[in-house]
Amino acid sequence: MADWKNRWEDNIGGTAVIGGKKVGFFVDKECILCSVCSDAAPNNFRMSDAEDHDITYKQPENEEELAGCYEAMENCPVEAIGDNGE
Repeated sequence: MADWKNRWEDNIGGTAVIGGKKVGFFVDKECILCSVCSDAAPNNFRMSDAEDHDITYKQPENEEELAGCYEAMENCPVEAIGDNGE
């Protein structure tokens, strides 16, 4: 399970409200740069500028992006993606 306290500092941060649900995705330092997240949700995850981990660069803006973020979180092989929404 991803750890908010161990997140990469270059994640976008913040939260979004989609369909009445508050979400705030992030990637922690367990990331192995496998690109599962950027494949599942390319509008929200990408490789960091340092090119050694993935990051959340934009919180989801609609149901389609939210579904992609959840798909990324569920398929992350090291459980490095978390949702810090309330």
